Amino acid sequence: MKIICIGRNYVEHALELKNEVPAEPVFFLKPDTAILPEQRPFYIPDFSKEIHHEIELVLKICKEGKNIAPEFASRYFDQITVGIDFTARDIQQKQKEKGLPWEPAKAFDHSAPVGKFISFSSLANPQSIRFHLDKNGNTVQTGSSDLMIHSFEKMISYVSQFITLRKGDLIFSGTPNGVAQVNPGDVLNCYLEDQLLLTVEVK
Repeated sequence: MKIICIGRNYVEHALELKNEVPAEPVFFLKPDTAILPEQRPFYIPDFSKEIHHEIELVLKICKEGKNIAPEFASRYFDQITVGIDFTARDIQQKQKEKGLPWEPAKAFDHSAPVGKFISFSSLANPQSIRFHLDKNGNTVQTGSSDLMIHSFEKMISYVSQFITLRKGDLIFSGTPNGVAQVNPGDVLNCYLEDQLLLTVEVK
């Protein structure tokens, strides 16, 4: 199982981090050890002093595919949820300044909590999927799939040019603006539409 993450997929988030808006999807990988076991807290790692939350819509690939045409890409996913791309922002900034890969800041253990998956076909409006993250009871990130720069179909088509997608692979589709630091004691609740699909306690 691979975790494929799309970066800079919302204009306002790219701008809040002073990044260029990409013409093509930007992606990186997380290993399966980035998954946070269900009902386990997230422990802030010792190597970072600035871990940020990034809520994202997450697709589950349902069959193998390579060089997938955009018009057929919807056949390759059938479930969706929300997840958090925990990011060591201080480490990421150092990597960016040196032109080095982001993996130390993105791919560390338990950096990818994933919520309960639901059927994509159960969504009332699959073209405009709302989601949000509450931190300690306050909404701090809100997003909608119709605000993404690159659609689900574009992401899948683009990534599959380089990497064969297999059943069970996950695609994190990018975060909206509002990312911020987490601290011990924070409770993060992640919603898809009005369904609470993921809760993470930070320690």
